[in-house]
Amino acid sequence: MLRDEINKAFEVLKSGGVILYPTDTIWGLGCDATNEDAVEKLLKIKNRPAEKSLIVLLDVDSKIQSYISDVPEIAYSLIEYAENPLTIIFSEAKNLAPNVINQDGSVGIRIVKHDFCTPLVQRFRKPLVSTSANLSGKPSPSFFDDIDPEILDSVDYVVDFEQENRTIKKPSTIMKLSPSGQFEFIRK
Repeated sequence: MLRDEINKAFEVLKSGGVILYPTDTIWGLGCDATNEDAVEKLLKIKNRPAEKSLIVLLDVDSKIQSYISDVPEIAYSLIEYAENPLTIIFSEAKNLAPNVINQDGSVGIRIVKHDFCTPLVQRFRKPLVSTSANLSGKPSPSFFDDIDPEILDSVDYVVDFEQENRTIKKPSTIMKLSPSGQFEFIRK
């Protein structure tokens, strides 16, 4: 069952589609973070301005250097010791779709630890966009049942995993990390 859902989501992502999927935090909209057209499609579904930044999911921290020019050494310790999902905003993003990278050249990256997301990102072998499954300006859905029907109708695939889960999850902690290693919390 889980393997089938990973395979279906993988095929949609590979073809440039947008998926609605459970994450280690809240339900998210996802697509290939290296495919500009897929990201554009996701932004249209969410009705989100392109200048608002997106989060990217990776399965292991050793892949960060493929998408960030200069990874401060402290990043690996912050990821290793984080007790809750942690998104780190890095400077000097590279090898991602231009509409994933913030105007200042930064991007938020989270190493995902989740029964569905981790094997999906491993199989896809590319970073995955992750943004909350809500229309821009509306509250983020706590549960699958809270997702706007407009979103459900607009995505290319709705993952059939954890739809009944009632565990309250919250968005990740967000930290901005400068190349010098200084960091500040954006959202705790």
